[in-house]
Amino acid sequence: MADKKAVVIIGGGPAGLTAAWELVKNGGSEQYDVTVLEATREFGGISRTVKYHGNRMDIGGHRFFSKDDRIMDWWKETLPLQGAPSYDDKKLGRHHDLEPGGPDPEKTDHVMLKRHRVSRIFWNHRFFDYPISLTPNTLKAMGFKLTMVAGFSYLKSMVHKLPETNLENFYINRFGRKLYSMFFEGYTEKLWGRHPSEISADWGAQRVKGLSILGVLKNAFSKLMPKKRDSKNVETSLIEEFWYPKLGPGQLWETVEHNCVEAGVNVITDAKVVRIDQAGGHIASVTYRDSEGHETTLEADDFISSMPIKDLVTAVDASDQPAPKDMTAIATGLPYRDFVTVGLLCKKLRIRNTTDIPTLGNPPIVPDCWIYVQDPGYKVGRIQVFNNWSPYLVKDVDDTVWIGLEYFCEEGDDFWNMTDEQARDFAIKELTRMRVINGPQDVLDSHRERVPKAYPAYFDTWNQIDELTEWLDHFGNLYCVGRNGQHRYNNQDHSMATAIEAVNNIKTGRTSKKNIWSVNTEKSYHEEK
Repeated sequence: MADKKAVVIIGGGPAGLTAAWELVKNGGSEQYDVTVLEATREFGGISRTVKYHGNRMDIGGHRFFSKDDRIMDWWKETLPLQGAPSYDDKKLGRHHDLEPGGPDPEKTDHVMLKRHRVSRIFWNHRFFDYPISLTPNTLKAMGFKLTMVAGFSYLKSMVHKLPETNLENFYINRFGRKLYSMFFEGYTEKLWGRHPSEISADWGAQRVKGLSILGVLKNAFSKLMPKKRDSKNVETSLIEEFWYPKLGPGQLWETVEHNCVEAGVNVITDAKVVRIDQAGGHIASVTYRDSEGHETTLEADDFISSMPIKDLVTAVDASDQPAPKDMTAIATGLPYRDFVTVGLLCKKLRIRNTTDIPTLGNPPIVPDCWIYVQDPGYKVGRIQVFNNWSPYLVKDVDDTVWIGLEYFCEEGDDFWNMTDEQARDFAIKELTRMRVINGPQDVLDSHRERVPKAYPAYFDTWNQIDELTEWLDHFGNLYCVGRNGQHRYNNQDHSMATAIEAVNNIKTGRTSKKNIWSVNTEKSYHEEK
């Protein structure tokens, strides 16, 4: 038998672990000697789950839904779908189509739940549907005058299209100037720290996809039809049911890491890649530094990288053959947005459940997974209600509410550098001012989590990234995958798909990497199949 092909994978997030499993599953370890280098001691990247005092925090919130059947099957094979009701669905009489023969989440942790998606916008002390929909509640909250202004503004946008040279024009073309100014302008600036007029429309094309007023109307009317809808023909932002690991997204990636090790993958944690050497137009080796400062060099036939492109090029520059100066300039100029999550364990919430959706708690909590704080008067961008993601994320799900406030910031700025106590007090003051809680007396415990390089941003040198990717691709044995590995605001399923494509290239000998970079760019994904 021929010698095994050595593959080094940088990063133990969704992309890196997907690549590792794709290489070794079904006996692949007989052909590939796979090593995963993870800079931390946790798996899943931004899709990890933070454990704190018996409660679990989902960093960023992760709905497990994809229009790619490969990914849906992949998840289901890793954690089987539930075959019996979860604690809250059983107690509240809520219905989901259960998987015949599937596991009971009340008896095992190794299970994927089915969850209802509820997300709303908080603006001017009122709740609006997210995404914006033309329901009686929305019209009532806006009032007749504002509704008319928004409606005529939208009609104008249908006739007079602006050139989509930036994110501002992208939104106005789809929602009209009035709704843009109400629900997108301030929130986008809060999220990115830049006005939408300074951000590439590419971000909207990836995140909002085909969503528009017409898309919202089409989705609303389809609910009135008796036939069952095909969820793959519904915009991702409109999906109303999703899968979710019982113990949070990190549970899935911890399971994948365990499966990889069982299949022969060498996983090394606390392994920060600091140098990448090249020879003959190919990557020859990577050098990583462990927690004690010792450095180790690994040679391999192929390298799959999900580390930030900025750090990847910095590691190349640390070698005897640094990157060309113009490529380094593009890489170092790529911007990121970092964020902080402040978890608050509350006795209760002041806001009440005024919907007809049954929820746990006494009084019942709001049904939202996310609450988007579009109001520019608050720094918080989103509020997660972990009780609604999975009842198993909360130690005492009946008598406490575990929420996460997401703040977008820059690593090293004033908010980032706050102490845990300062961040806690800031979050409590905002929630009190928003009338979500009564005050600090409602808070039992707190935890602050800082996440660097959470969101690759679409400004500064982003418009030159094609030049950089062309240079990176000239290394025939280097494959850039994942959100940070491609500097693209991918969803979890897109990051996985880039890894699957990269592994297919390695297995088949395909030299073009167009299939890897084209994930999450096809018009058919964003609009209609």
